[in-house]
Amino acid sequence: MLVSIAFLCFFVNPVRGREGSQRASTSNGINVLFIFQNRYNEIMQGKHVDELYLDLLEHIMKNGAVKTDRTGTGTKSLLGYQMRFNLADGFPLLTTKKVPIKSIIHELLWFMRGDTNLKYLADNNVHIWDEWPYKAYLIKNGISVPKSDSEEWKTGLKEFIEKIKSAENFAKEYGNLGPIYGYQWRSWPTPNGGHIDQLAKIIEEIKKNPDSRRLIISAWNVADIDEMAKAGIPPCHTLFQFYVSDGKLSCQLYQRSCDTFLGVPFNIASYSLFTMIIAQICGLQVGEFVWTGGDVHLYLNHLDQAKLQISRRSDIRPLPKMKINPTKTKIEDFIIDDFELTDYNPHESIKAPIAV
Repeated sequence: MLVSIAFLCFFVNPVRGREGSQRASTSNGINVLFIFQNRYNEIMQGKHVDELYLDLLEHIMKNGAVKTDRTGTGTKSLLGYQMRFNLADGFPLLTTKKVPIKSIIHELLWFMRGDTNLKYLADNNVHIWDEWPYKAYLIKNGISVPKSDSEEWKTGLKEFIEKIKSAENFAKEYGNLGPIYGYQWRSWPTPNGGHIDQLAKIIEEIKKNPDSRRLIISAWNVADIDEMAKAGIPPCHTLFQFYVSDGKLSCQLYQRSCDTFLGVPFNIASYSLFTMIIAQICGLQVGEFVWTGGDVHLYLNHLDQAKLQISRRSDIRPLPKMKINPTKTKIEDFIIDDFELTDYNPHESIKAPIAV
């Protein structure tokens, strides 16, 4: 396709002469890039979330470099990838495996409220953050860390979570994940000892100055990275930017580290829903969610699961719809019952071990 576009640009816009040839070379190159990018965007916007995601899985498996990693598991990895989702087409929740939407919503509400303690998630039966504080608890108390797939690990983790839920002082000490997402979003520390509520400021800025190019929230606070890593992990989804055009709100996420099999489906759904929430608060329609990945990887112990999911490509199902309580207009007021997912008919879930 790129070759045919290049020939099209050359014959539609020929420039003769020595200087003209130089101008033509530059102009044609720009035209090729412009037309190709526009066509690429049109194609991406029209594809189902499962098609885009399965394309990514196949791309990593075919072209990814084998690398070591912090967890010792090993990955197939590549640098840089982008997917675009038109939120008017439906809610981008994968159908080639079941994705637990209530866990996604609870985690997003947790972020939005500025909470950083595991207790809220544990109380609501959400266990996507359990492993990191449990490991930190073991290390802090001089207890040997068992293998994460062992019965010893599973039994100890379950007991740890029950204690988080039932013992207030224990939860305060060992459930605190440090200055992670919610803290940075709602209480970014300033040099003079104050704090910035990035989320509240962005909402006001979208309302007052929707054409601003500074509608950005960052969770990557360099001064806090080591502290975040003690009981949690430094932000994987590090920065996002809102964009308003034609009365529609769009959002682009930059994710520095992308656990493609387990994490990315969550991230796509979470930030798509987040965009819908902010659009409602600001009185806007929804536009696109653009996912941009940095180190995009498949763990080596997820390859079989990825192949199974790819095998379901021939039975991709219609996108579900997400309904949000239209009466809610303040970020602090949303609760789990304000969200209703309808017409979701996915394949069964595919389990995979989490790398800690």
